[in-house]
Amino acid sequence: MSRAEMTPSSGTEAPSEPVRPTREDGIAAAGSEVIGGPLGLRALTGTSWWQPVRVIALVMIGMFALGMVQKAPCYDGGWFFGAGTQYTKACYSDIPHLYQARGFDDGKVPYFDKFEGDMEYLEYPVLTGVFMEVASWLTPDDGSIQYQERWYWMVNAGMLMACAVILVVCVSRIHRRRPWDALLVALAPALALTATINWDLLAVALTAAAMLMWSRGRALAFGVLLGLATAAKLYPVFLLGPLAVLCLRAGMRRQYVTALLGTAGSWLVVNLPVMLLAPEGWSKFYTFSQERGVDFGSFWLILSHNMDKPFSTETVNNLAMALNLLGALGIAALTLMAPRRPRFAQLAFLIVAVFILTNKVYSPQYVLWLIPLAVLARPRWRDFLVWQACEVAYFLGIWMYLAYTTSGDKQRGLPTDGYHFVIVVHLLGTLYLCALVVRDILWPERDPVRRAGDDDPSGGVLDGAEDVVVLGPAARARKAAHGQETPYGQVSWGSDASWR
Repeated sequence: MSRAEMTPSSGTEAPSEPVRPTREDGIAAAGSEVIGGPLGLRALTGTSWWQPVRVIALVMIGMFALGMVQKAPCYDGGWFFGAGTQYTKACYSDIPHLYQARGFDDGKVPYFDKFEGDMEYLEYPVLTGVFMEVASWLTPDDGSIQYQERWYWMVNAGMLMACAVILVVCVSRIHRRRPWDALLVALAPALALTATINWDLLAVALTAAAMLMWSRGRALAFGVLLGLATAAKLYPVFLLGPLAVLCLRAGMRRQYVTALLGTAGSWLVVNLPVMLLAPEGWSKFYTFSQERGVDFGSFWLILSHNMDKPFSTETVNNLAMALNLLGALGIAALTLMAPRRPRFAQLAFLIVAVFILTNKVYSPQYVLWLIPLAVLARPRWRDFLVWQACEVAYFLGIWMYLAYTTSGDKQRGLPTDGYHFVIVVHLLGTLYLCALVVRDILWPERDPVRRAGDDDPSGGVLDGAEDVVVLGPAARARKAAHGQETPYGQVSWGSDASWR
């Protein structure tokens, strides 16, 4: 019997039956009444074409299509003939605007060719630039510029739909016994609304694929995919921090080093050619991120609005970095001191949430980063839907605010104070979910995944592993359980202190 098949607390075999949300989640059970009610006790599962993964993929395609329909008012002219429509109808997207603004209509090569405007070079990471370039190759180059931009958005939407399907398939397979949790991702209203605003779904899908590989114990494949995700968006690299502390606690140095080398290697394979041949264009993403001032969605915006002399961009950069570091240190301490080693998905959610909460900008599509991590960290329908309601409120609020400030539509627009209110709603919704995840870590019996009998199904080699390094309360608990003396009552070294 493999270590992953044993629960660390009792040494007995972990349950193998699939977890059915309609039996353990009241909201899921109530929602299932729409399709005939919860699954029966004698239902035969796994005997037809309608497997969970296939059903969830179809639901994802349907929800994605609804999100595309929601953008229809802009597709019919809102992106081009009047700035107000794209805000009052909440159908704005960066994609059609950047087709011409970043030189794709003129055949400019990202990072190598300059284009007209203040930006001069594409301000996205390299793999996202490749994605944008491929979409431009598939876009017809005849007709009016508006016609081309419509097609460019449509081509990108098709490619992003493929990313969305990959995302839910990966999430449904990370927790082997909980495939139906991925239905939360597929049905997430914020995903449908924000999926085609920008290109974030590429990085989100690659991150989910990386986590699937880690859950299967394939450290190198995890690292390669995480490096590709980081080459598309910066946030995936943050997952390496909590994973390092988890591997420290479990004594899994070799697996972590393998993952780290895989991440660095694949990131370099994508970035090094552009870095060497077009250094100025390659560095634009990083210089733009540093030079960008306080922007939409952040608490820094509210703070600066209420200050006589707002902080400079450099000061905000330093303060935001300091807050991120403090959050990371807090997560590290929590990891080493928790009574039971936290699950990887829990810490992945927390570290990305800390970045989102402290960053100087929060674009509406950033919610995509958190959706799969939130589902894996706390698969409870009520809490997920409460958070999603907060994110939908912010999604509507930012477009109403832009309608108020840019188009002069005072009737349907939202003034500054109202916009600040929806920012607070977004922040409180995210903090609410963070608090629940931290509570689950401190009191593992409240964790929905562990209550069902699993240890860390997304943890791969960490699943069911013995602790090697623990601190504080966890060390004292381990000492009491093993009847061992612990030097200074602070650090406990397991019987196998050799790093695996």
